[in-house]
Amino acid sequence: MGLVDAAFAGLKSNLEITTGEQQLAQSRHKIVRDHVRGQWALADDFLTGSYDRHTKTKKLKDVDIFVVIDPDGPQAHLADGTGTTAVTALVDVLSTRWSDVTGDDTVALISYAGEDVTSYEVAPAFATETGFRIPNGVEWMETNPHEHARMVTEKNTACQDKFVPLVKMLKAINREAGEPLNPSFLIEVMALDLVEPDLARYQDEIRFFLASAADQITDNWPDPAKLGGDVNAAMTISERIDLQGTIRRWLATAEEAILLESEGQERAAIELWRSLFGSRMPRP
Repeated sequence: MGLVDAAFAGLKSNLEITTGEQQLAQSRHKIVRDHVRGQWALADDFLTGSYDRHTKTKKLKDVDIFVVIDPDGPQAHLADGTGTTAVTALVDVLSTRWSDVTGDDTVALISYAGEDVTSYEVAPAFATETGFRIPNGVEWMETNPHEHARMVTEKNTACQDKFVPLVKMLKAINREAGEPLNPSFLIEVMALDLVEPDLARYQDEIRFFLASAADQITDNWPDPAKLGGDVNAAMTISERIDLQGTIRRWLATAEEAILLESEGQERAAIELWRSLFGSRMPRP
């Protein structure tokens, strides 16, 4: 194994969620579930999002939880109001236990400043025949996180378990750059379409993805479950063009690093990759 390959092996390991972090996230999910169940009638609750799809990178933040409201329970009336009202009601429930709770257009956010698992996003949801309805500002939107998870698992299997680590690496580039590509779920959505088995080395797959993403980031990217709107609907044309320039700069760095590696300048190549990944990529 060459030095660059070893650096990518270390990067892959560094991006994996530890057993302790998993246990902490799961135990707190149970605390959240039990607390909401103590005040609301729920039909179900579960971990979802990138944590559930195993594409979450460290540090763990925004662990996603759905609390599915019983359609026959005392909170059923929330389905007839705005999404904002439902989020506000959930913030009020969580605030009786946690001191740092805020709400936005879709979720209530519980924050744990300075800890290994820094935040939890809790979405009030109602089950539908095809998935779930969750808040989207004053409106509601359809989604199906179970279908998203199934698609990622299927793709990862087809790619010999290399798809999930690749997505984590792409998210790590975005995170190191301050997350200009937002929401980060867009990375997964694009990767589901753009990444094809059999996967080559991670460094080559990153270059392939960035080249394709740079060409197609200005397109509309619909919900892969075909329920909600476009994943990048909130992104203006100007923002997409700016992001295209950012991705092309990432691509240029990746291409230069691969060229240096091919010329035997592996340590120089690693330093270029570290400009994308930061300290998450070790120096072998």
